Amino acid sequence: MTTTTLSTTTPGTTAAVVRVAHADGWLTVCGLELLSPGRGVAVLLPDGGQAALFLDRSGTVRAISNRDPFSGAYVLSRGLLGSAVGRPFVASPLLKQRFDLETGVCLDDEEVSVPVYAVRVE
Repeated sequence: MTTTTLSTTTPGTTAAVVRVAHADGWLTVCGLELLSPGRGVAVLLPDGGQAALFLDRSGTVRAISNRDPFSGAYVLSRGLLGSAVGRPFVASPLLKQRFDLETGVCLDDEEVSVPVYAVRVE
């Protein structure tokens, strides 16, 4: 999985956009300025699926599936960000399971995981 740490843009240059790897290419999902550190955003994908996009406080943009595999609800973008043993995670707002933002593996049940999407900021 690819993650991207944001960089500041020089005045007078084009604003940065966030792209997510999907199918055969890169899907532009939003402008970087629309993301708030520590908060998630749901992104509708062309195949009808959803991604949860996060900008952490260090400036790294990450994306995982928005679907909570324990409840089936599309809510992970509304979860709380944290870290455990140096691993960034999002905790589901429903049942509180934590999902590693780098691998998608559930930290509370390693038999369960969610898809992870590569992200680029350009």
